[in-house]
Amino acid sequence: MIVESSSGVVRLAANLKWMFTEVPFVERFAAAAEAGFTAVEFASPYELAPAEVRRLLDDAGLAQILINTPAGPAGSPTASGAAYVPGARQEFRDGVLRALEYAGALDARVVHVMAGIRPAEVDADLAFATYVSNISWAAEQARGTGVRLALEAINKRDQPGYGLASMETAAAVAQAVDPEVVGVLFDVYHAQVDRGNVIERFERLHPLIAHVQIADNPGRGEPGTGEIAYERVLARIARSGYAGWIGCEYAPVAGTRDGLSWLERIIR
Repeated sequence: MIVESSSGVVRLAANLKWMFTEVPFVERFAAAAEAGFTAVEFASPYELAPAEVRRLLDDAGLAQILINTPAGPAGSPTASGAAYVPGARQEFRDGVLRALEYAGALDARVVHVMAGIRPAEVDADLAFATYVSNISWAAEQARGTGVRLALEAINKRDQPGYGLASMETAAAVAQAVDPEVVGVLFDVYHAQVDRGNVIERFERLHPLIAHVQIADNPGRGEPGTGEIAYERVLARIARSGYAGWIGCEYAPVAGTRDGLSWLERIIR
């Protein structure tokens, strides 16, 4: 969905994990297209064969923007990602290769490499060194594929113990590894919960931002349901020259279609 405002253009992708949950997952592609979206993102395509996801996208006339690397089984040390978990190197590598396979089949240009939670018994420096080594290896695999790897910091209120400390740490890792291949996933919701100053931090990190996601706080609903000044935030993103997509990774407060009224109130 490409939306024009006085500040410029924003390109919005529906997140099919969070939106259109009124219908089964395979029906959300058509529902997103009917609502005016031309692009989607979602964390895990791995429950379906690549050809089946490709068919759902093509039938609905949608582009796939982003997928995540695979998560481990629920309750396992890698349930939130394997990159930050010493001892899970092979699982991490297998997951990256699988993600790149799906990204190629779906023509997704961004893969979010999930950091995961540092095991309590593992030294913080060792876990971070493992993370940097893993991201360096992943960058080698992604180089030349047209896929950019995105690093996302999850706020510690929602996921205590999540390895990646902040967006600024993500930016430092991307810069050290290869900023052409690795970038920052700038999630406005997590940024607000983490320490605020959303616009200032977006401007500072802008050269390294590979993808943007939005939701309001508190509640993680659609823009306009919380405290974030989305009129200013989205206007600044539109003026910045950011050419990527903005993933709508929010939980609609009172239904997906009705909740889309925020577009008129805040952007148009």
